[in-house]
Amino acid sequence: MRRIAPAALKAALRDGGELAILDAREPGEFGAAHLFWAVPCPLSVKEVAARALLPRKDTRTVCVDGGEGHADALAAYLTEIGCTDVAVLDGGTPGWKAAGFEVFSGVHVPSKAFGEWVEHHYATPSIDPPELDAMLRSGIPMVVLDSRPMDEFHKMAIPTGINVPGAELAYRVRDIAPDAGTTVVVNCAGRTRSILGAESLRQAGIPNRVVALRNGTMGWELAGFKSEHGRTERYEDVIPERLDAALAAAKAFADRHGVKACTRAEAIVMQGDAGRTTYLLDVRDPSEYAFGHLLGSRSAPGGQLVQATDQWVAVRGARIVLICDTGVRSRMTGAWLRQLGGWEVFVCEDALSGRVEEGFGRPEVPEAAALKPAYVTAPELAAQLSDGAAQVVQITRSIAFREAHLPGALWGIRGRLAALASQLPTDRRLVVAGDQDWQARLAAEELQAAAKAPVRVLKGGPAAWKQAGFPLRADRRTPPDEACVDWYLRPYDRNSGQEAAMREYLAWEIDLVQAVERDGDARFGAWG
Repeated sequence: MRRIAPAALKAALRDGGELAILDAREPGEFGAAHLFWAVPCPLSVKEVAARALLPRKDTRTVCVDGGEGHADALAAYLTEIGCTDVAVLDGGTPGWKAAGFEVFSGVHVPSKAFGEWVEHHYATPSIDPPELDAMLRSGIPMVVLDSRPMDEFHKMAIPTGINVPGAELAYRVRDIAPDAGTTVVVNCAGRTRSILGAESLRQAGIPNRVVALRNGTMGWELAGFKSEHGRTERYEDVIPERLDAALAAAKAFADRHGVKACTRAEAIVMQGDAGRTTYLLDVRDPSEYAFGHLLGSRSAPGGQLVQATDQWVAVRGARIVLICDTGVRSRMTGAWLRQLGGWEVFVCEDALSGRVEEGFGRPEVPEAAALKPAYVTAPELAAQLSDGAAQVVQITRSIAFREAHLPGALWGIRGRLAALASQLPTDRRLVVAGDQDWQARLAAEELQAAAKAPVRVLKGGPAAWKQAGFPLRADRRTPPDEACVDWYLRPYDRNSGQEAAMREYLAWEIDLVQAVERDGDARFGAWG
């Protein structure tokens, strides 16, 4: 496999051409140390991730790892599926660091660093948790808007908070807080989404006082205040009454930062352009996307897209076409993406005016489709488990396995199932239970290579097991923290040292600005 030296990759990052840097490690390993513009493409999900991240097969691509050899495996796979310009970073991330270049810990680093830059650049105002507590107790007119997705809000929320994910804020705030005398407080778990959410409202020109909650729910708890759990309050899911004002402000913000407009027909032509990478991303709420979306577009809720751009966009220098129904959410998102990464960003004006596709669709995975595994149903598996005739291997994210897994199941990661060999029985059938059928099919083939007993697949996975009325188990300590390499554990995901992890995380976010300046490859706000 062709190698590229760290100095040559550094130069490539600055030559203005399209370039993708894909890190083959699992997210937890990636989070330990990685290149600034590297994007996770774990071997365990490479069949789906690589195809989504590289819409164009001849994109210049560099594979990276921590020196374990995973990058070579990813590069070989990319070549197998038709990618024509693939190299491996010589020495991996350790080699990059040895060459004198900056490495970063954590995940979604460009987005996190951008949030810190926004606070400094725009002087976004913020308040400390004790000040918010005093405001809440005083009874002054105010609203607390939580800019995270509902699943995070549900786990822990500020008292009185309402769930309004990032892209919805400027779209809906005029209906939520129509009185200019109402103070608007925006929070997230830490810092970035609070800052970006509050600054979005300021850029949208609302007359209210707007502040970010400094350090979010983590700061709230570290200050000795209690979060609430299980809350579901959210914005009213209708087109806002004050849409015209929101759209005018969003247009002005987008125009200031070079966001362009295109038609549906032009977007389709761009997507088919063999000489340029184009991402079609729908920034509405996922439920709206499922109701009807442009064929070929992916669901990328706007707030999360800016917060975690590396989940959807890998190619530096690519085009991004954003879609929503009214143009507000797409324009607000586009203006931030332009400042963050300098991509050429378009808002598709009429993307939903023609034929649309419903649902979320299933990823095309030819490697899995070619396999014909034997299946067992949930009732059949229940009977086999009762008789001691089967052992389940569950292919689920570690953090989800802790919350719900089949009784007696072993947890595994695709690409590393050989590590389970010593735990696999030889006198019982093995059954793979996976959240995604394609992943379970591929895992079954991999497991069969490491096992002596026959391997089957649970039809419908853990969801079918639950739907059939069979019990699921929970164990917060299985797998233990140190084994959760497939997930970058947030402070509140950990089983110990949560407070220390919160403090470390908040300090890390604040220090990112200096690290980015040393790295020199992120010209936030000045891409031209």
